Amino acid sequence: MDIGLHRRAGRWRQTPQRPPDHATTRVMALCLLGVVAHPLCYLVWHRLWPENYESLSLRAVAVALCLVSLGARRFTRRGLKLYQIVVFSYALSFFFTFMCLMNHASPVSAETLLVSLIVLFHFDMDIAVLSYLIGTTLACVAVVLLGRADLLLDPAMLRQLPIEGFSIAALSVTKVSRNALERERLAGLAAGLATVAHELRTPLISIEANVRGLVRMLAESPVPIEERIARLDALNRIQFEARHMNHMVDLFLLSATAVNRNLRPTESVSMAAVVEAVLRRYPFASCAQQHTVAVEVRRNFHYAGQEELSVVILLNLLRNALKAIQRAGKGRVRIVVDGARAVPRLLVIDTGCGVAPANQPLIFQRFFSHPPHQGSGIGLALCREIMEAWNARIRCVSRETAYAIFVLEFPPSKPLTGAP
Repeated sequence: MDIGLHRRAGRWRQTPQRPPDHATTRVMALCLLGVVAHPLCYLVWHRLWPENYESLSLRAVAVALCLVSLGARRFTRRGLKLYQIVVFSYALSFFFTFMCLMNHASPVSAETLLVSLIVLFHFDMDIAVLSYLIGTTLACVAVVLLGRADLLLDPAMLRQLPIEGFSIAALSVTKVSRNALERERLAGLAAGLATVAHELRTPLISIEANVRGLVRMLAESPVPIEERIARLDALNRIQFEARHMNHMVDLFLLSATAVNRNLRPTESVSMAAVVEAVLRRYPFASCAQQHTVAVEVRRNFHYAGQEELSVVILLNLLRNALKAIQRAGKGRVRIVVDGARAVPRLLVIDTGCGVAPANQPLIFQRFFSHPPHQGSGIGLALCREIMEAWNARIRCVSRETAYAIFVLEFPPSKPLTGAP
């Protein structure tokens, strides 16, 4: 099985693409829509119902920029953000603002500009605002360079400005409200987990204490040795389950408190030390389950982060891997610390049930869980949020029913500014 695992991991290393996450999928879908829509719109507004001004060359540039999205799966997260700014600045902000100006804010051009802004501000606010400012400025500059500065003061265009401003403000408020509601839901979930965890801890401690007392009493009783061993085995099992539940309480509390924690990197963390701490703290259900996990330290590395949050990340990944093995009824887990590369990384590999292709873009979305209603759906989303706060990256490469590889890539360690 190890040979097969090496072969699969080798095939993954030779493949530069990655499964698209939700943000990549949205960008690709919008750009492919632009590839189809621009030629059709040109035919409609140039041939069927002609507008005063149309430009095949400007639409061709927009289509060319949109076609670049076909390679979006190869982009890094930073590269994807840069691409979004470029394509949105041109294809959504500049193009439609320029067309609206050149057509004297005709009903068609004004409405398409408004639609483009609504689409734009459904993406991340920082990308949307920057793209809007860049594209609008370039459109105004282009009109001036063409000797049509008078279009900037066209009454129809000036009447359009309040509508644009109100639309942008309304979309921004809606997005802020949605984010606030999501944070509130997370905070409520965290508080609920913490309350349940604390309520569970007291009876578990009581159970474990009573079991210890019963074990001592049984050891001193004159019961036949065979019967005594059987009873001790049962009591030891109860004690093990109580300790296991106590560890699970610790894991829930750790994840719950991490939701509201400052994620900024504050210390230099040793990855090998984190892996060791996780294996020491994880509540394995049995020795057999513990033996399914193997660790390979090719070379240790340090990175800017927080050790306790690093433990949260790896605990969640290990828990998911062991659950995948349990669902599949087969498999093993390998944790590989690989600091010998230019980009240090940690691999968490399981040969369990894998991730279905339809679910791969969704697994890092908050509140998504599979199978449905099993788990809170905050684990992987929290992992990605922490990693992004550290300027690091987490992604998944998987084949359904065969394996899942979670890849955590970290920037080379640098001295932390303002770290304690």
